[in-house]
Amino acid sequence: MAGLADDLYDVIGLLRRRSRRLVGVPLPELALSGAQLELLRVVRRNPGITVAESARVLGLAANTVSTLVGQLLALEVLVRERDSSDRRVARLDLTPSAREGLEQWRDRRAQATAVALAGLPAAERALLAEALPTIARIAADLPEKPVTGPEVTDPAHASAGDRENEPSGGGDRP
Repeated sequence: MAGLADDLYDVIGLLRRRSRRLVGVPLPELALSGAQLELLRVVRRNPGITVAESARVLGLAANTVSTLVGQLLALEVLVRERDSSDRRVARLDLTPSAREGLEQWRDRRAQATAVALAGLPAAERALLAEALPTIARIAADLPEKPVTGPEVTDPAHASAGDRENEPSGGGDRP
């Protein structure tokens, strides 16, 4: 299983690197970090999201996201507004120029990938489409906290004692 996991990360990494080389990064004048960019992408997809909600989506601590929010506010790509129904809650959104830059970048990346997908036989496109829910489930099942200690083993081949010490997959499961 470790080989398959490595292959999955290699392929996903290659896809991201190649598309980044082809279309560049959004808002290149700002030299955003990967974490800042991920937060901006979450906010773009979820206008009005809170810091706590963003932290859950990103799998980061709320104080880490708060730090990122402060950095992005200073760069004037993010705005924070008080919720009209609960003044204790702050909602995040992109500035119009940041939204435009991110959407243009997303469109360029999607167009480049669509061209590559169009070059595949229909059967391979169908296989890829069928695999997407499984890849999403793998991502959702990754533990929310870092795994420490002995190497994680394949649950199917772990002894009963090993399975007792495995981290849960996160989420609502016990």
